Amino acid sequence: MDKTLVWLKKISEVPGVSGFEHRVKDLLLEKINNHVTVSYDKLGSIIFEKEGQQPGPKIMLASHMDEIGFMVKNISKEGFIKFVTLGGWWEQVMLGQKVTLLSTKGDIPGVIGSKPPHVLTPEDRKKVVQKREMYIDVGASSEEEAKVNFGIRPGDAIVPYSEFTVMANEKLLMAKAWDNRIGCAIMAEVMDQLALEKHSNTVYGVGTVQEEVGLRGATTSAGAVNPDLSFAIDTCIAGDTPGISEDQASSKLGKGVAICIYDASMIPHIKLRDFVIEIANENQIPYQLQFTEGGGTDAGRIHVHAKGVPSLVLSIPTRYIHSHHSIIHRDDYQSAIELLMAILKKLDATTYNKLVN
Repeated sequence: MDKTLVWLKKISEVPGVSGFEHRVKDLLLEKINNHVTVSYDKLGSIIFEKEGQQPGPKIMLASHMDEIGFMVKNISKEGFIKFVTLGGWWEQVMLGQKVTLLSTKGDIPGVIGSKPPHVLTPEDRKKVVQKREMYIDVGASSEEEAKVNFGIRPGDAIVPYSEFTVMANEKLLMAKAWDNRIGCAIMAEVMDQLALEKHSNTVYGVGTVQEEVGLRGATTSAGAVNPDLSFAIDTCIAGDTPGISEDQASSKLGKGVAICIYDASMIPHIKLRDFVIEIANENQIPYQLQFTEGGGTDAGRIHVHAKGVPSLVLSIPTRYIHSHHSIIHRDDYQSAIELLMAILKKLDATTYNKLVN
C-alpha cells in the first residue's frame, strides 16, 4: 500500500466509539506535528491551531473522531454481554457481526448473537430482532470468568470490527468507521499541508468527540475556538446503490466532494456556499451538491455558537453508513483536500468581510 492507504488503514481501524475517542486522538497527534499548537476542550475534543502570515479570520475545520458502537451494560451469569448502543444502529445490520470489547485486560474479540432462526416460530422469523434481545458472546463460560479472567466490567466500550480493504476497483475502499474517520483523515492532511503553504488565516483543525450521540464535542470545541467561519467535514449517504432514488440521496461515489445545500440541523450560509462552489469551479475540482433530510453534523451546533458562525458541510459520499463495513471512493477524499486547500488560500480578512456583510 502507498503512504495514503497506510494512513487511511490506520485511521479507519483504530477503535474510538463515542466517549472513548482517546486512541483516535493519539493517532491524530502522531500525524499532525508540523508547526501547530495543540489544545483541548474540557470534554475531550482536540484542537490543532495553525497561524497564517496575517491575522485573518479564525476558521474551524471540524471532524468528529467517534464512530458508532456499544457499551457493556451488564454480564449474565452465563458470561454473555448485554449492551447499550452508542449512536444510531439499525438492527438489520448488527447480528452475526464481529466486535472488539476494550476491557481492563486488553482487547477481547466477540460476536453479536441472538436466538437462531431454527428455534423460532415461522411468525417470529419474519420479525426484526430487537437490540434488547441481542447479546455479545466473548467466549466466557460465566460472569466470573468474564469479569476476573477477561477484565470486563459495565461501562467498557465495544467497537465494531472490520479490516480495511482495498476492493477489486482499487479506488474503492471498504472499512469500518468511515463516518467519520475519513473526515479526520482529510482534516489531518489539510493541517499537514498548511505547514508548507502561505495563507492569511488562523486555522483550527478540530477532532470533536461524541458527535454520534448528540453533537456534544462540537458545542464545547466551538466555545473553545470561537471561530469566525466553520467547515464540518463528514460523510453523507451515497445514492448510487439499488433501491435509492435521486430524490432520496443525490451524491455518488467518485463524483467529487459533496457540498451540502441542506440538512436537518442547518441551512448553510448562502454566501459561503456560493463562494465555495465558485472556488471549486475556478480550480476545476470535482464536486456535487448534496442534501440530507434525516440527519445533521457538527455544523448544526457550531453555526449557532455565540452570535453565529457562517458554516458549510463538506462530505464524502459513503455506502452503508452506520454498519460494520462502509465504502468510499479515494478520488472524493482527494477532491475534498484540494477544495479545502483552495478555500484556505483564498480566504483573508477582506474576503471574510464580504461574506458576512
